[in-house]
Amino acid sequence: MTKREIHPQAIVAASAKLGAGVQVGPYAVVGENVELGDGCVLHAHTTVEGPSRFGKNNVFYPFSAIGGDPQDYTFRGERTELVAGDGNIFREYVTVSRGTEKGGGKTSLGDNNFFLAYSHVGHDCVIGSNTLFVNGATLAGHVTVEDFATIGAFCPVHQFCRIGRYAYIGASTVITQDVPPFSKIVTERETKSFGINAIGLERKGFAASRLQALKRAYRLLLRSKLNTSQALVEMRKSLGDSADVQELIKFIESAERGIVK
Repeated sequence: MTKREIHPQAIVAASAKLGAGVQVGPYAVVGENVELGDGCVLHAHTTVEGPSRFGKNNVFYPFSAIGGDPQDYTFRGERTELVAGDGNIFREYVTVSRGTEKGGGKTSLGDNNFFLAYSHVGHDCVIGSNTLFVNGATLAGHVTVEDFATIGAFCPVHQFCRIGRYAYIGASTVITQDVPPFSKIVTERETKSFGINAIGLERKGFAASRLQALKRAYRLLLRSKLNTSQALVEMRKSLGDSADVQELIKFIESAERGIVK
C-alpha cells in the first residue's frame, strides 16, 4: 500500500479519511468529514471542506476551494454534502459548493471532469463524466450537465438549466434555457474594429505623421468599398513608405483566422 504524504504545514481534520497514496501539500486544508480516495493529490493552498466524498486520483490545484458551504441565502448550516467520482481535476481557484436541504442536499460530480481555473459549480448541481469547464465557466444552483459536455470560457449558466450530452457552448455565451444534446451553442459575435488606438499611440510617442498614415490605412481597410485584399494593394501603392503600414500589411497577410474589421 502506498504511503500517504502529508506536509507538516498542512491541516488535516481529525475526522477526515485519507486513502492510500494521498498527498497533501503545504498550507492545504482538509476539513471535517472529508473522504479522499486513493491517490488524490492536494497541491499547496488547496481547501477541501465537508461533508464531502471523493473517489480515486482527484487532483486539486492551489487555491481551489472545494466542498464549501452553498452560496444560498436560506442555508443555515444544515448537513449537506458533495460527492465526486474518480479522476477529476480542479485547477486554480475553482469553487464547488455542497448542496442545500431544499435542493436534495447533495452536489454530485462524476468521473474525469476537467475544471479549468476560476470555474464554479453551484449548490445541488449534477455533473456527469468527462465534461470540460473552460476558464470562468460558472453554474448557478441546480444545474445538470451531462456527459462529455463542454462549457466555454466565461459562460454563465442559469439555475435549473440542463446541458445535454456532448453539447458544446462557445465562449462568453449566456445560457438561460436547456441546451439540447449534441448541439453547438454560441452567442452572436459583434466584435468590430473602430480604427487606430490614437490616444494610446500618441501617449507612446507616435508622431503625428505616423498616426496620419495609420489612419489612412485603416480608412482603406474599414471604410472604403474595397475588400481586404484590394485594401492591401492600395495601402502598398499609396502608403508603402510607412514602416507602420508595412507592419500592418504583413500582420494581415499572415492571419490564419482572419482579422477583426
